[in-house]
Amino acid sequence: MTTASTSLHSGRGPALSGAGPVPSKKRGKGRQTRLDRTYYWMTVPAALIFAFFLYVPFIQGILYSFTNSQGFGTYKWIGLKNYIALFQDDRVWHAYGFSIFIAVICTVLINLIAMFLAVLLNSRIAFKNGFRAIYFIPYTLAVLVIGYVFKYIFMVPLPALGQALHIDWLSTSMITSAQLAWIPIVFLTVWQSVAYNTLLYLAGLQTIDQEVYEAAEIDGANAWQGFWRITFPLLGPFVTINMVLSLENALGAFDQVVALTGGGPDSATETVSYLIYNNGLTGGEYAYQTADAVVYFILLAVIAFVQLRFFSNREQI
Repeated sequence: MTTASTSLHSGRGPALSGAGPVPSKKRGKGRQTRLDRTYYWMTVPAALIFAFFLYVPFIQGILYSFTNSQGFGTYKWIGLKNYIALFQDDRVWHAYGFSIFIAVICTVLINLIAMFLAVLLNSRIAFKNGFRAIYFIPYTLAVLVIGYVFKYIFMVPLPALGQALHIDWLSTSMITSAQLAWIPIVFLTVWQSVAYNTLLYLAGLQTIDQEVYEAAEIDGANAWQGFWRITFPLLGPFVTINMVLSLENALGAFDQVVALTGGGPDSATETVSYLIYNNGLTGGEYAYQTADAVVYFILLAVIAFVQLRFFSNREQI
């Protein structure tokens, strides 16, 4: 008894020797330190490179917007003159209005069609995987390339069909009409964008447990009630991301305009992106259109923020 108590008080007993756990803690800390260092060596250089190639040109562009630069040669500081002139330019206002107009239409059509196709492709149908591959093909095609194909369709076969059916508004090419030229742009944008949004909705549908639908059927719910009471609410996060992505992409419509209308007729289909490119790089308005790009960037950021807040609140409800 005396020996045991003496060993305990002296700290030389086997129970308090601590020989086992102490080295393991040291090894754990060393391993964590090595992992942390590896993490920083991988992420910090990548972040610096990303910031350099993204933010340096962005900041330089903002500085150019306060000058009279034409993209080359000398230039001088002119303050807010470019921004003041932007808000007095009817052509710029028309480009913003047209961009928002087609973006809203494209966003609504893209999400309605994509959700319908996703629900259809997620149901019990034959050749489901084959149909998924077919619907995804448009997304893999370059817009500029397929745009010229659609331009031919709207210029030749479609007017011929309109003449054969005696449809006046279809008898002439919509691309040459200032009132109807937006339709081919919207059609091409929707046709090319639906595939990606469909995949996102399909991914969302895969997260819904089928037992929920089975329980609803037992309670007497039909397919329409199942969609509005189960599918649509549970797809809330995917609706949010699809609405934001489709609207932002449609607001940046550029390839469609280049391939189909070239901004015409009579500048009727000029989007903001096309106006910045066309007048900024070839029209001698480099600094002026740089200011336009800064304003457009701010507008896109505000729209995205408002969308995220609105749909996030709807998800919580």
